[in-house]
Amino acid sequence: QIQQALRALTIPLERLQMMKGHMMQDMRKGLSRQTHAQATVQMLPTYICSTPDGTEKGDFLVVELCQSQVRILLVTLFGDGNLSPQMVYKIFDMPEDIVHGEGEALFDFIAQRLSEFLGDTSSSQERIPLGFVFPFSCHQTKLDKAELLSWSKGFSCGDVEGKDVVQLLQWAIYKQELCHVDVVALMNDTVGTMMTCSTEGRPCEIALIAGEEWASNLPEWWVMGALHQCSPPSLPPDKGSNCCFMAEAYLVEITEETSGRMCINTEWGSFGDDGMLSDILTVYDESMDDESSNPGLKRFEKLVGTLYLGEIVRHVLIVLAAQKALFTGSDVAILKEKDVIKTQQVLEIINNGENTAAVKRILEGLGLESSERDCSRVQQICQAVVTRAATLYAAGLAAVLSYMCQCRDMDQLLVNVGVDGELYHTCTRFKEILENVVKLLAPECTATLLPSTDGSGRGAAMVTAVAVRLEAQRREVDELLAPLRLSRADLERVQALMRQEMELGLGQETNPTACVRMLPTYVCATPDGTEQGKFLALDLGGTNFRVLVVHVSEGGIRMASEIYVIPTGVMQGTGDQLFDHIVDCIMDFQLKQNMMEEVLPLGFTFSFPCQQVGLDKALLLTWTKGFSASGCVGQDVVQMLRDAAQRKNVGLQVVAVVNDTVGTMMSCGYDDPKCEIGLIVGTGTNACYMEEMQNVGTVEGEQGRMCINMEWGAFGDSGCLDNILTSFDTVVDKDTINPGKQRYEKLISGMYLGEIVRHILLAMVDRELLFKGNPSPKLQTKNIFQTKFLSTIELNGLALRQIRAILQDLELNASFEDSVLMREVCHVVSERAAKLCAAGLAAVVEKMRENRGLDQLSVTVGVDGTLYKLHPTFSHILQETLQDLAPKCTVTFMPSEDGSGKGAALVAAVACNISSRGKQP
Repeated sequence: QIQQALRALTIPLERLQMMKGHMMQDMRKGLSRQTHAQATVQMLPTYICSTPDGTEKGDFLVVELCQSQVRILLVTLFGDGNLSPQMVYKIFDMPEDIVHGEGEALFDFIAQRLSEFLGDTSSSQERIPLGFVFPFSCHQTKLDKAELLSWSKGFSCGDVEGKDVVQLLQWAIYKQELCHVDVVALMNDTVGTMMTCSTEGRPCEIALIAGEEWASNLPEWWVMGALHQCSPPSLPPDKGSNCCFMAEAYLVEITEETSGRMCINTEWGSFGDDGMLSDILTVYDESMDDESSNPGLKRFEKLVGTLYLGEIVRHVLIVLAAQKALFTGSDVAILKEKDVIKTQQVLEIINNGENTAAVKRILEGLGLESSERDCSRVQQICQAVVTRAATLYAAGLAAVLSYMCQCRDMDQLLVNVGVDGELYHTCTRFKEILENVVKLLAPECTATLLPSTDGSGRGAAMVTAVAVRLEAQRREVDELLAPLRLSRADLERVQALMRQEMELGLGQETNPTACVRMLPTYVCATPDGTEQGKFLALDLGGTNFRVLVVHVSEGGIRMASEIYVIPTGVMQGTGDQLFDHIVDCIMDFQLKQNMMEEVLPLGFTFSFPCQQVGLDKALLLTWTKGFSASGCVGQDVVQMLRDAAQRKNVGLQVVAVVNDTVGTMMSCGYDDPKCEIGLIVGTGTNACYMEEMQNVGTVEGEQGRMCINMEWGAFGDSGCLDNILTSFDTVVDKDTINPGKQRYEKLISGMYLGEIVRHILLAMVDRELLFKGNPSPKLQTKNIFQTKFLSTIELNGLALRQIRAILQDLELNASFEDSVLMREVCHVVSERAAKLCAAGLAAVVEKMRENRGLDQLSVTVGVDGTLYKLHPTFSHILQETLQDLAPKCTVTFMPSEDGSGKGAALVAAVACNISSRGKQP
């Protein structure tokens, strides 16, 4: 019978693995908005989004409410890594009529005791933050907002359930005229345990409570020095089990927080209430559960909690005694009394090893006559019950560890676990089993268990201190980023200014001085599907140059292309060098494609501001994107290409020169006849659209439409955008090759966003908001923070570890908090860019609608550029903002497939098509 009982209390490793998997599933259910209500592991958000970093300092109050007592502490931190906090505390008994009276009386009692406590202590701070340890079931929606769901533990105060307990305490404090005390955080002891184990350079991200918090028995009133010398007592909370951990915030669907991490209180005691643990429940567990105050509930808790372990042992002894396997001839009626065996006695029996004297003494204290064999068997039973609890704790902890490892996309997780509770602190066997089984169940995780003391006191002060630090940081961050957060009124002004500049650019008299040049392209039609033939296309718009051959037929479009690099020396050399290099690339391509004998119609995508005076004639107005080749500005770039071809004895038939924006529109227009706008948002930015000829004052003719190349990157060069420019924009602009030019482009395009971010980060370092104020020499390097990093860092769901790895590649030693802040900076900068782009586009679509006298315009925008295509949120923000600013326009966005290549060929194809029709009789 003894062996049968021991086997029943033993759980195989395979079953523990299954249990770990089931708990991970339930954890995910608890975090999901759709399944949270059905989950047995509640996964409650605590709104604690950071652990201590060691810089916290100042005085902090803690009020801890538990059973029939209130403990009040004043904790002083010195910013020394939280190694030597000082604490003053006092414990107050609560009268019975307060515990069962009105809620207002309860909170008034707490506030009055707080007033007494502060009268006996001193703090020079003008404002003292307070953390409230409130160990009751609450619906928490903020760190400082929690509605009581139900009382427990003997409390039954009226008119509190459903109300914000933080607000009730704050009101009571104000009634005591303690206006300098602010309640800033509400928490439970599990979170506090995690916080006590976090010190500088050693963050703790998991806390495990294994039974009653462990503390020495000390006098009621005690003023102590440094924490490492001695610790104050905790109030006796529930003898329960719980775990909390730092989860990726974007996975916590039941909150609005999506950035960084948030501490989740698992409340795993109810795991198994859905029957998941039925196969490991013994008859002893069932008997104990039947006698509990909540049969069928808190199944996991009842297997591991110290409130129940003594009871499980009692029921095993009852069965064995009935089977005559124990206490033969002894009166065992005492075993029928509930709670007669305490968990402390079980642990004392285990801790005495093979010595049965302590067992005999405990059994005799219960009136049980026991033999040496009885004592040995009772000892075995106690060991089995506690061993089972340790393995179940290990399975739960392994579930949390593996979940964290998976969510952070790590091969190996290294993490510190703060542990409190009498099982861990007083039972060596429990500790050893816990550590060993965790290693077996989660081999991919290395967990260092750290003993915690006074999580509900010192830990609560740490939570409060971190909240205060983050609040101060948030104010500074908001102040720094405020100029970059544009209001709707700001965007409406930008839209109106763009419309005004468009009109100036279209006017014959005002065009020469307009900053938005509104250049005619002489492209007067989009593809109609009848184009056919073989065309050559050139694409020059950045550091890479492409040559393409494009086959247009009824079956569609086929292309072949080659990419060539333009060296910096050529970009910034002479014009002849640049165009000779381009022709050399064309010759290489023709040779590879076996086209040396062919002279094909050629479309030239030239993505720089030009004054186009014909379809095949364009005068360069200015270089952008890092180009500065001499002898080009004011010259016809088509003629310079032809001259270079002549120098190289290459035949070229250039029929059209376009920029990438027009090419993008034409490329998408081949698939969608409603595409009449082209938009580029990549290294640079520009837009084009089909304007009514009667509005184009710079070209003769009134009939039809013509594509206008806006060259909107120069919008703002007149100073009209100065009121939205920030100091960061000004610094970035001054360090470019064209200060004061292309102001709109420098707010939007990929070439500059990384630099704006870098200068914001430098300002944050100066304010000690990043890297703890430690200067980063690498961050001083121009262009180190490329715009592609913005896209990567802002990816939804990207683990902070990956962001940290990106930053470490840049030699930026960022903490996880730094990573969260850098992600926010990236988002603010890219969001502003997307909204400003939308404001400009809103001006375009509204003008088109008014031109055509329509109540509602339906139009397609062909769009290209890495920022639009690769950034995770840019396109969504652009479209959403455009819809808001231009509600009378239905705008569809069509990503272009090789607009600058295929589009140039299609411009050439349309030109040839129109030309051939013109020659027909």
